[in-house]
Amino acid sequence: MTFGIAEMGIQTPGKIIAVHLNYPSRIAQRGRTPKHPSYFLKPASSLAPTGGTVERPAGTELLAFEGEIALVIGAPARRVSPEDGWKHVAAVTAANDLGLYDLRSADKGSNLRNKGGDGYTPIGPRAIPTEGISADAWRVRTWVNGELVQDDSSATLAFPFGQLVADLSQHLTLETGDVILTGTPAGSSVVVPGDVVEVEVDAPNAPGAPSTGRLVTTVTQGTTPFGDFGSQPQVDDLQRIEAWGSEEEHAAAVEAGRATPLSAPLESEGEASRPESPLTDDIRAQLDGVAVATVSAALRKRGYVDVFIDGVHPNHEGDTILGTAKTLRFIPFRPDLFAAHGGGFNAQKRAFDTVNPGEVLVVEARGVPETGTVGDVLALRAQVRGAAGIVTDGGVRDFAAVQQFDIPVFSQGAHPSVLGRRHVPWEVDVTIGCGGAAVQPGDIIMGDRDGVIVIPPALIAEVAAEAAAQEEADAWVAEQVAAGAPVDGLFPMNAEWRAKYEAARAQKAER
Repeated sequence: MTFGIAEMGIQTPGKIIAVHLNYPSRIAQRGRTPKHPSYFLKPASSLAPTGGTVERPAGTELLAFEGEIALVIGAPARRVSPEDGWKHVAAVTAANDLGLYDLRSADKGSNLRNKGGDGYTPIGPRAIPTEGISADAWRVRTWVNGELVQDDSSATLAFPFGQLVADLSQHLTLETGDVILTGTPAGSSVVVPGDVVEVEVDAPNAPGAPSTGRLVTTVTQGTTPFGDFGSQPQVDDLQRIEAWGSEEEHAAAVEAGRATPLSAPLESEGEASRPESPLTDDIRAQLDGVAVATVSAALRKRGYVDVFIDGVHPNHEGDTILGTAKTLRFIPFRPDLFAAHGGGFNAQKRAFDTVNPGEVLVVEARGVPETGTVGDVLALRAQVRGAAGIVTDGGVRDFAAVQQFDIPVFSQGAHPSVLGRRHVPWEVDVTIGCGGAAVQPGDIIMGDRDGVIVIPPALIAEVAAEAAAQEEADAWVAEQVAAGAPVDGLFPMNAEWRAKYEAARAQKAER
């Protein structure tokens, strides 16, 4: 096989180095702005020629293309300057940095499995010598099934070609024939079996408008599943949205029959399942009608006195809430941090787009009521996804609209401000502090008109049993007081009253 650089005497590159984020259009889409370039390696065995095929492995869903400009190193580079870096690039060609989102969690950033598969680096079909062409004169375009989906220029790069060569040469020698994949612009998305991807790099304003020609790759369906002796494919809604590019693009793909809907994980023999919640149907039945105050007394007996999310109130009178916690953390506003983390598919959107049925979304807003942390669109999204409720120790925007929804929302009240006044959405599914209480993902959240408490999962069974028993006893005590009994000795019950209560219970059980 040849890869578009054979005419330079290079059959196989010694190193293939890829840049994570570089085009502003892609950076905006991802919602995070890198301060410096970052890289990963791709194996030479991932190379594929033009006109080849790439296999989407059996049991996977999210194979994505990334059209890129590939630099081919000429003279070796070691500790060169950014001004001299471009001089060490002998040629430019087209590349497709394919990746399998289903294996990203297994790689934990290395990208070996999700980016290193056979055929995952098509390159070619021709290499263009760089002599006489500046580093900012190159264009990359990608077509899927004949439709143009990517179109961008090296003039826009956050990290120019010369800087990439210089930076890498600080750490290792770039040798003749090494290839640098320089990042992909916005428009990268998922391809399915039968799709044809074409990538072309050219210099349209240079003499002769040289072009690599189109690098053509056809997607096929694999039939061999991954073995149980290694990591298995895993897909969640966040991966689906990131792979397709946005929630809107994913929705369009679902409508076209090309994508799996959200909240419908790919079914495969090896897929990891979500741990079973300790909040079973039996425990839910026990806690039905039990007051938060009663549960708090059971927790206090066990030394848990700081489990109250203070200062929050329900948006509907009579609302109750019971579910497992999914957490979202805001940090104090800072312009540079908000610019890097506030846009795109940020932590706030990820939290509301991935909350599962039965979960309570708990938001750390540092007790700041003077800004909205939830609005009508996000609250509606949580309701549609089946969330059990929302708890924030900040404010709620569009309060009247949110009140029209069925989902219970506990907050400090209304505030009209939008995101970016006091907060930066920072991270999801971490331990947070909300209203003075520590909350971990998976904690049990229970609330009523008295307030909201946090129950450690390991205690829920015994606390629920005790609280249910206490609620029953309290109801009987209330009946006695209503009938004229004095509270002295009855509340709490002394031995005499306890005996009467147990007798009443036994008689009720016999009926």
